[in-house]
Amino acid sequence: MTLSLALCLDAPMQSWGIRSRFTMRETTREPTKSGIVGLLGAALGIPRDDEKELGRLAGLRMAVRVDREGILERDYHTAQNVPTTAGTGHRTVVSERYYLADALFLVVLEGDEATLTKAAAAVQRPHWPLCFGRKPFVPARPLTRTGRTGEPRTGEGLQEKPLHTVLSEHPWLETRPKAHARALADLQRGETIVLRTMTDCDPAVPGAEPRHDQPISLVRNDRRFTTRAVLSGHVALTEQMISAGDSGVPEQAQD
Repeated sequence: MTLSLALCLDAPMQSWGIRSRFTMRETTREPTKSGIVGLLGAALGIPRDDEKELGRLAGLRMAVRVDREGILERDYHTAQNVPTTAGTGHRTVVSERYYLADALFLVVLEGDEATLTKAAAAVQRPHWPLCFGRKPFVPARPLTRTGRTGEPRTGEGLQEKPLHTVLSEHPWLETRPKAHARALADLQRGETIVLRTMTDCDPAVPGAEPRHDQPISLVRNDRRFTTRAVLSGHVALTEQMISAGDSGVPEQAQD
């Protein structure tokens, strides 16, 4: 049986850059492969220069399901008294930093059983603090189930299912009761609700898109990446996916 690892990525702010340089820090609309490898590397305590171990994580097949589209926001950032490159004085640096607000993702990884098993244990007891793209952007709930009573629904963790099955069957990660009520009402009226997906694929697959975020090295000042192929798709939201699991979140906290 193929093993997969299902993670919940929920935070007030997330940032997943590919082409961020100097004064322009952009973000993609969903988590990048390099970002997820860095996240799991932090959980496992893998140093940035350990290319062998990071390569094991990068070798996992990845898919993302967008359970709530984030709102693209811009931060106009000013830093004063920045030393000049010549070292002869100081200057003010203005940068634009983009991030996703209120985004919610299901990330599914498939591949080597030993690597997935270690990663699943590590995200519950991370070696270093976890963040979603930038250090201040910390998780709003556990990435996977901890077994505690009354916890909000989250990633189901290790699953004896292939990646595509987890994408189409995993409980919806949305915890807001009003969002559940609206979605159920829409489905009962016969409407179709789809959740956007992005899945690693062979470059020869029709419709495959290149993403330059497959990490080779994450060493500071020597970050190197290559290109992977992803396929855009969608899965239909069902009543079973909405009702599965307990939200554990009071309705007034989610208004």
